[in-house]
Amino acid sequence: MSTRISDGRDRSSRPRRIVVLLAVVACGSVLVSCSTDNDSGASSVSPRPTAPNTSNFTGTAPSALASAASSIIGSARASASAAASSASAAASSFEASVSAEAARSSAAAEKELKDVKGSGNALSDVAMTGLPRAETGGLLAVVVNITNKTDHKASYAVQIDFKNPDGKVVETRFVGAENLGPGERAQPIAISRQPAEPVLTPRLTKAQRY
Repeated sequence: MSTRISDGRDRSSRPRRIVVLLAVVACGSVLVSCSTDNDSGASSVSPRPTAPNTSNFTGTAPSALASAASSIIGSARASASAAASSASAAASSFEASVSAEAARSSAAAEKELKDVKGSGNALSDVAMTGLPRAETGGLLAVVVNITNKTDHKASYAVQIDFKNPDGKVVETRFVGAENLGPGERAQPIAISRQPAEPVLTPRLTKAQRY
């Protein structure tokens, strides 16, 4: 009896094992299929890049750049023009302020030096100091320091020549001071009206005390 029961159990359990084995195989097939589907899905998400369609380009960007460049150039020209006008106005203002004070003494000095031979009798009483162009509106100007080193009143006439790099006199200015007491100093300004280039050099040519 026991042998039959054992045989019966063994026979009945075999179909169950076969079913379980088939189920496992089926699941494995499903997993493989899912993995394949996922791989194909991933590859479909990243298509190969294609060249851009240049027919869609309108060309508005270059036009915008050209317009911006034109605007910048125009602005720069306007700024340069304004700066030049400002510098010219500053130069005119400086020259006018100096000329208003020195016109009469300049004419008197030129007249006094007309007949003076050589460098005059008062070069030792005169010295020059350059002024920064930033203070003169870009003009070349020098302060003529005149000091009466005598023990009595005296007047002075001074000639300043402006020379180019070749040593040629291209401009002459006259300044003067009248009735300076002993030890007293005057500081008229000589201004060149020549262009900034070439650079000129001022030279004390004559100084006459009278």
